[in-house]
Amino acid sequence: VEVHLMPFDSSADEIMAIKPDGVFLSNGPGDPATMTEMISLVREILSARIPLFGICFGHQIIGRALGFDTYKLPFGHRGINQPVKNLKSSRIEITAHNHGFAVKAPIDGIFDTVFGRGRVSHINLNDNVVEGLELLDRPGFSVQYHPEASPGPHDSSYLFDQFIENIKSSKK
Repeated sequence: VEVHLMPFDSSADEIMAIKPDGVFLSNGPGDPATMTEMISLVREILSARIPLFGICFGHQIIGRALGFDTYKLPFGHRGINQPVKNLKSSRIEITAHNHGFAVKAPIDGIFDTVFGRGRVSHINLNDNVVEGLELLDRPGFSVQYHPEASPGPHDSSYLFDQFIENIKSSKK
């Protein structure tokens, strides 16, 4: 994988100029509700059907791009060993967290967006906060926690493989 690091305020034209096979949105900081340009940029990426993966702040931006609100958590989620349930596999993943905002999306069932159908893919077992989103009609997904965290649990490292598979599938 060849990685191009782009600043948060990159334009769609700048990103498209490198002809990305996929776009990865990293963690924050910030209030996702204030990032209107980035939310618009993510909508352009989704419209172009470029595989997309977001972590933490990237998850919140994707959630807002899909039309969901975000809200400030009363105390935030901090630290390692946070239990998250993968709703697709029913497996419990031990995860690392460091965020103060969350996405407000329907936990049960399939939801509709202008980018097609989606679902909540992960929830926090401590408080049912949405910890993951997955698009069903486009190659895009996100998680609120930090699968890249090290040292710490690596229960969620499969997400990077999923992103690479989405890229490979989009090229067929």
